Amino acid sequence: MSSMYRQLIVDRYKAPLFKGKLENADIYFHDANPLCGDEIEVFAKLDNEGKIREAKFDGTGCAISQASIDLLLEGIEGMTPDEIMELDAEFIKEMLNIPLTPVRLKCALLGLKVLQAGILVYKKKQETGKD
Repeated sequence: MSSMYRQLIVDRYKAPLFKGKLENADIYFHDANPLCGDEIEVFAKLDNEGKIREAKFDGTGCAISQASIDLLLEGIEGMTPDEIMELDAEFIKEMLNIPLTPVRLKCALLGLKVLQAGILVYKKKQETGKD
């Protein structure tokens, strides 16, 4: 494993760029991995074209889960919810560029899982017209 990528994980864990909360977020969801205790809530706002304008997260957990969501939120700016729904484990693995055991992969995927669940809730609200 490259020490550069290992350092990136540590840096994003210690000083995440996208940690915080957004008032009146279009997309919101909260979930946790009860097996390891990682917990993440995601907030995202869309622009007039339906693309991610701003995204933040809050939560606690291991370096992999926290760094992964921070890097993910950096990468989704300008994407549509549909594009985000197409992201998968391979995208996260490539983004992190470090070997992950199956347990660590669950940690790394938590943020994507939470974001995609939030998008499903958002889409359901759009379909039904309910908040």
